[in-house]
Amino acid sequence: MAKQTILVVEDERDIRDLLEHHLSQEGFGVAAAGDGDSAVRRVREEPPDLVLLDLMLPGLCGIDVCRRLRQQEEYRKIPIIMLTARDTEADIIRGLEMGADDYITKPFSPMEVVARVRAVLRRRRESTPDEDADLRFGSLMIQSGKHEVTVEGKTVPLTRTEFQILHRLAARPGWVFTRYQLVDAVHGEQHAVSDRSIDVHVAGLRKHLGSCGHLIETVRGIGYRFKDVRNE
Repeated sequence: MAKQTILVVEDERDIRDLLEHHLSQEGFGVAAAGDGDSAVRRVREEPPDLVLLDLMLPGLCGIDVCRRLRQQEEYRKIPIIMLTARDTEADIIRGLEMGADDYITKPFSPMEVVARVRAVLRRRRESTPDEDADLRFGSLMIQSGKHEVTVEGKTVPLTRTEFQILHRLAARPGWVFTRYQLVDAVHGEQHAVSDRSIDVHVAGLRKHLGSCGHLIETVRGIGYRFKDVRNE
């Protein structure tokens, strides 16, 4: 089996070399770029299986790199993990809304990066959600076609908005969704749903789900994700 290739885009050489070393040790092929323009060229020349993308880059910043890749059909499905400082929540939100798959804050453990890379690659491989497929997580069953949810065999009464939020999260376990992305998930409602009201809907959803409410995790300052329990 051919090695999966990771493109590391990082302008600090020490960090770039550290990531290259650990990813290579774990069996990945590694390419590297020190700025945003070089990163875009490398992707076009030889598309990688995943991009580790620092947000603070000289020239073309990480957000713009992400935007350019997501705007081009042939590169749109390449997973992107952002590397970011702890005080850049606004940039994290922007990156996720541009289509990044995950983020890692600095400072980080190289083995954490490897684990997150493997997780995102696995999710991309497994995650081609069928909008009508039923989703099961332990005692929680989401019957997509019927718009019905049961916990321990008992029907859970949810509003249309609550169901749509739950389905969007559960269809991609482990993925982080911003509040604005969840607003998009419930489009079509007769009344407006704002990013602030998403918190209220999620609180109600957790309450309705009872023993399974913990599966919806808060990502502080960013939004929400559905706990990935498939390998537990």
